[in-house]
Amino acid sequence: DATLMTPYFDFSEAEVAALAQADVARALQEDVGSGDLTAGLIDPARPAKARILAREAATICGAPWAQSALMQLDPNVRLQWLVPEGQRCVPDQVVLEMQGSARSLLTAERTALNFLQLLSAVATKTATYCDAVQSVPGNRAHIVDTRKTLPGLRLAQKYAVRMGGGTNHRIGLYDAVLIKENHIAAAGGVKAVLARAAAVAPSAKFVEIEVETLAQLAEALDCGASMVLLDNMNLDQLRQAVQINAGRAILEVSGGVNLSTVQGIAATGVDRISIGALTKDVQAIDFSMRFQEL
Repeated sequence: DATLMTPYFDFSEAEVAALAQADVARALQEDVGSGDLTAGLIDPARPAKARILAREAATICGAPWAQSALMQLDPNVRLQWLVPEGQRCVPDQVVLEMQGSARSLLTAERTALNFLQLLSAVATKTATYCDAVQSVPGNRAHIVDTRKTLPGLRLAQKYAVRMGGGTNHRIGLYDAVLIKENHIAAAGGVKAVLARAAAVAPSAKFVEIEVETLAQLAEALDCGASMVLLDNMNLDQLRQAVQINAGRAILEVSGGVNLSTVQGIAATGVDRISIGALTKDVQAIDFSMRFQEL
């Protein structure tokens, strides 16, 4: 089913703006609270110009969040993005120029940078993996995220994965079925749990079942599985799995995936490679805000 290979969650411009506004409102409340005591030292009428620089190469992501932080504190702030969302920058490149209230820019600075550094880190890491598999001859594998996200920021991080060229897995426990070893044991076996999924969750975006052996894969396919997660299999097992599958189901790989292994995994012919590290093990991109003379 080709639809299983494409993003099913549509991050429309309006949805992203609303998500960013809500995330930023929580972040500002956490940071500013009853007021910014230090920025209060600045004359409220004083204007300022500032720019945000990327101190390292990155895929830029988080512009709607940074913009929301600045505009929630100064609705009249003027912004000019010099590196568009989803595009790549080089070290020491200016990505955003702004002009507005000096006090507001100072108060918004950390919140804006926090979102930029996190979301750009996710997008950059995703782009690195996507670049790696795209260089594999005959590659068909999509790089896919997981639910290993920062609590409260899942949609923001999944948006960043998309900006980096990746594909989203299920959003949460409510929109798709992922049957794992304990679910199979609790339900009474592969056949029983797949039948139960069809009956109980007909509106699920997809039903996927995890297997750990080639025998389990064959059993799942015989029971009509349309999407199978191959857990911690070696390359030889993955190649055999592709042969056994013969195009019947979408095959996804998880476990043991890193930049030194991902190309070999993609070369086996699997359809999806899910990587928790895209959102869980990221190193913030270094951005800084610098004020300029008017």
